Amino acid sequence: MYEVMVEGSFSAAHNLRGYRKKCEKLHGHNWKIEVGIRGEKLDKTGMLIDFRKVKDYLEKIMEKLDHKYLNEISHFKVTNPTSENIARFIYNELKSRLKSSLYMVNRVTVWESDATSATYFQDKKDVE
Repeated sequence: MYEVMVEGSFSAAHNLRGYRKKCEKLHGHNWKIEVGIRGEKLDKTGMLIDFRKVKDYLEKIMEKLDHKYLNEISHFKVTNPTSENIARFIYNELKSRLKSSLYMVNRVTVWESDATSATYFQDKKDVE
């Protein structure tokens, strides 16, 4: 099994609805994103997937989030913009774009700070 990792970042503001502590107030982060793409076989050039392809799709997704107030983005008007939910949002967006029988989106980790992150992935049973 192989896993290719690509990183990206974006800056945005949010507030956590229903959270009765500091983060309920408007504040911002410089989020770091890590994407893992997994597969068993390499192509004829010896690659699972071209890094550039993953990075291009990730950049398109992050453009929707960068320098935005996340609570005003349609998806996060209903879903609280926690790091966990941002990871799932990016995972699902990537999954809809990177369709292949050779690889799949394995996981997305969202770093809210240097010391805190949340990862979203689907168990194999969730995929079948």
